Amino acid sequence: MDNETITIYDVAREAGVSMATVSRVVNGNQNVKETTRRKVLDVIERLDYRPNAVARGLASKKTTTVGVVIPDIANSYFASLARGIDDIATMYKYNIVIANSDGDDNKEINVVNTLLAKQVDGLVFLGHDLSDKIRAEFSRTRTPIVLAGAVDHENQIPSVNIDYNKATKEATLVLGKHSQKIALISGPMVNAINGKERLVGYQAALKELNQTFSEGLVFETNYSFNDGVKLAERVKISGATAAIVSDDEVAVGLLNGLVDRGVKIPEEFEIITANDSVITEFTRPTLSSIEQPLYDLGAVSMRLLTKMMHKEEVSEKSIILPHGIVMRGSTK
Repeated sequence: MDNETITIYDVAREAGVSMATVSRVVNGNQNVKETTRRKVLDVIERLDYRPNAVARGLASKKTTTVGVVIPDIANSYFASLARGIDDIATMYKYNIVIANSDGDDNKEINVVNTLLAKQVDGLVFLGHDLSDKIRAEFSRTRTPIVLAGAVDHENQIPSVNIDYNKATKEATLVLGKHSQKIALISGPMVNAINGKERLVGYQAALKELNQTFSEGLVFETNYSFNDGVKLAERVKISGATAAIVSDDEVAVGLLNGLVDRGVKIPEEFEIITANDSVITEFTRPTLSSIEQPLYDLGAVSMRLLTKMMHKEEVSEKSIILPHGIVMRGSTK
């Protein structure tokens, strides 16, 4: 018999008990004789019966499943956050369903709607941006949602982040010790995390360093290694001698692209990247970085979501975790 077609009725008939008894055994109810429990478990094992989570969800109004929307599962930053989410989900006996959105607005909406249609008990949204379209989708659902590594400037959706403004300012001040022309390389400025956090911190640091802000030193790019490589020529032509980069894969691409053009790192050009994912130590020289507690960002966001799903009181909806700066080989 195909285990996908095995039902609770088949188990009950084979074990000679009621479906209610099978249900009690499956759900760990102690109110079952040990001999009966053993008989039912033996049949479950022999038939390879797997309880239908969707059917159980319909009965209990809960699926014990959490949806996680990730822009790029291959990016080590998001992979580290996902691990933190998964560990806490497991601790609270939730399964997670990961959906890759490719950072595309339309695909993002599709995967969010698909997860909501699956009756997930909650949603963790990882992303660089919270578009008006996705915000509208979130406002239409009663499903609890938490943002991880994404900023909501309207403070409507609970979130877990570091202080990107402060971190960018601190990193820019470090580069300002040796450089008079510091570039800011980030994703699109229409995204709040870039335009309202990183850019503001960068400008504040330049002011403190008595350096003039120049739009020609601000580069918007997609979050990928190849985009970093492509950017190297433009960054070199700009005359910049240092850069803050908002994504580690972009930073690795920029590093390689500059080295390929004969630029010496860090003697002629310094780089501080933003996420401190594992790839910062794979390069030569290694990449200095803003230090983020990546695992904790995921773990804390999942713990916050469990509180919301269990209707516990949430005292702080916008959680800011500590950050630091790790100095490695890409800075003097």
